[in-house]
Amino acid sequence: KSYTPGLKILENTKTTKERILPLKGEVHVTENEIVNSSKIVASTNIPGNVHMVNIANELNVDAKDVSTFMLLNENDTVSKNQIIAKNKGFFGFFKTEVRSPVDGSIINISDVTGQVVISEKPLSIDVDAYIPGLVSSVIDKEGVIIKSNGTFIQGIIGIGGEKQGILKVLIDSHNKRITKKELIENHNNNNLKDKIIVCGDFIDYEIYKIALDLGIKGIVCGGFDYDDVSKILGKSLGVAITGTENTMNLILTEGFGEIEMAERTFNILKKNDGKMVSINGATQIRAGVLRPEIFIKSDKEEMSKEFNEDNLIISEGSIVRIIREPYFGEIGEVVSLPPKLVEMKSETKVRVAKIKLSNKNEEIIPRANLEVILSE
Repeated sequence: KSYTPGLKILENTKTTKERILPLKGEVHVTENEIVNSSKIVASTNIPGNVHMVNIANELNVDAKDVSTFMLLNENDTVSKNQIIAKNKGFFGFFKTEVRSPVDGSIINISDVTGQVVISEKPLSIDVDAYIPGLVSSVIDKEGVIIKSNGTFIQGIIGIGGEKQGILKVLIDSHNKRITKKELIENHNNNNLKDKIIVCGDFIDYEIYKIALDLGIKGIVCGGFDYDDVSKILGKSLGVAITGTENTMNLILTEGFGEIEMAERTFNILKKNDGKMVSINGATQIRAGVLRPEIFIKSDKEEMSKEFNEDNLIISEGSIVRIIREPYFGEIGEVVSLPPKLVEMKSETKVRVAKIKLSNKNEEIIPRANLEVILSE
């Protein structure tokens, strides 16, 4: 058996999502409850940063006497620059005042160290459902597991975190490239603000910037220039995880360069034009592959079969994508899987597959350079 990374393009599949808090908190839904994608399912508070103020040093007093000079008590709220302690000075002169460096609350006054501990206001964290579906189980004080049935499409590279919006397909073919004029006209006619738009072919940085200015939440397209991604991020993409960027989402279904979207992927998205979708651009290339994704809930009530890891096995007839040069981005069918190791130009011996490309040519490709395209 030969396993490869799998690119899921599934029209009717069961999807499971864990929605877990970073710290224990409160869960707001119950088991078997139906939720929409924007429903807040759990929330918690992350403690704010802690600041130490040395009152004894500031007032030049003994640590054991600090509490007598305090104007506030433990658990009192305090504003930035508010006076929290002061001494009387000498004969009413040379008074010294100590002010709070931040907004927050006093959590400790120590008569041992002479210090006051001030905590900034806690940060409220809300976790939404992300996908519409059924709450299949509740993890007490931690989160929930949501199951849903629908279309699940993975891309190659993405930026931006979780977002939801109406899907709007702007072109009529997987290999058509949208123009600046067409994008603006479409916005004037349909108001693309807060929508997730589909552009079948490659888009350039100018199109991205226009979409950003129009308030579009995300773009799904075939390809994009690598250097332009670095422009958006303000740094080189590298191999680290993406998804935390505070910007419009960008999901590339095929990869970097002037690559058109796979026809099957485009047709599935076209079929769901006008529906609410959930997208996540988070990508990790190494140390555990994480793909950007698009999820669209099915209109059918019944659950379909869940994805099986055995589907990642390469076999004769498998549809695969080549993920390295010189055939990067090409899609083909596995004709055969020669059992013997084959020596490549690099003089390394590897297991290979014979692939029939879309132009009907057959090429020998290392199996490590392939990923299965999982579809019905």
